[in-house]
Amino acid sequence: MKKFLEYKLIEVDNYVLTPYDVLVAIFVILITWIVLKLIHKAIFAKAGKRNDTGTLNSIFIVTKYFVWTIAVIIILQTIGVNITYLIASSAALLVGLGLGVQQIFNDIVSGIFLLFEGNVKINDVVQINDMVATVKHINLRTSKVETRDNVIIIVPNSKLISDNVINWSTIDENTRFSIKVGVSYGSDVEKVKTILESVAENHDKISKEPKPFVRFTDFGNSSLDFELLFFTKNSFRVKNIKSELRFAIYHEFDKNNINIPFPQQDIYIKEIPKNN
Repeated sequence: MKKFLEYKLIEVDNYVLTPYDVLVAIFVILITWIVLKLIHKAIFAKAGKRNDTGTLNSIFIVTKYFVWTIAVIIILQTIGVNITYLIASSAALLVGLGLGVQQIFNDIVSGIFLLFEGNVKINDVVQINDMVATVKHINLRTSKVETRDNVIIIVPNSKLISDNVINWSTIDENTRFSIKVGVSYGSDVEKVKTILESVAENHDKISKEPKPFVRFTDFGNSSLDFELLFFTKNSFRVKNIKSELRFAIYHEFDKNNINIPFPQQDIYIKEIPKNN
C-alpha cells in the first residue's frame, strides 16, 4: 500500500505527483463541499419566515468563494506547487494580457462590491434603463435577471454598479405611478376628475392609502390634460395595472360622453392665387 501511495505518477524536474497527493486533493475537495453544505444550511436556517434571503445568499456566495480559495491553496501546497511562483507567473500573464481582460476584471471587482455592499440582492426588482427585472443570481462576474416576459438575461456586474439602476425593492412598498389622459375642450372637468379617481379606487391592486388623486396638468393644443396618480405595491407588474386603468377610463368616458381628442391642426388660406 505504501509503495502504491508513493508511486510517481508525474515526475518533471524536481516536481513529483503521487497517488497520495491525488487522494489528499480529493479529500480536501470533499471536506470543502461538506463544509459549504453545512454553512449553507446554517445561514439559511436563520432566515425563517423573514424576507431576507437575498442578503443571506450574498453572505453565502462571499463565504463560498473565500472557502474555495483557501481549499485551492491547500491543494496546491499539498501536491507540491509553489504558490509564490504561481502568483508571480499569473501576475506576469495578466500584465501581458493587458487591456484584453480589463473589462473582465472590472466585472469581477463589481461583483465583489455587489456581494459585500448588498445594494442589489437576489429577488430584488431592478430597473436598468428601460428594462425591469428580478435578480435571480449574482455570480462573481455576471448576474442573471428575469424580465417581465420571463426571459433570463445575463448582465455584466459592472452595469449594476456603474449604470443608473433603480432598485424598486429598496423603495417604500407603496410606490407612486401615473398615467396621462387628455379630453376635449368643453368637457366637464369635475366629472373627468371624479371618473379618474373612481376608476383607480375600484382597482384591486391600487392602494387605498394614500388615495389616488388627479392633477389638471395643462391646457394642451387640442386637449385638456390630466394626470392620474396612484400608489401600488405591485411595481413589477405596474404596466398591466396601467393598461387595465386605461381600458376602464376609456369605457367610463364613452358612457359619459367625454371625448378623447386626436391631434389636429387648422390651416388658414389667406389668399387664393388668381389664374392667369
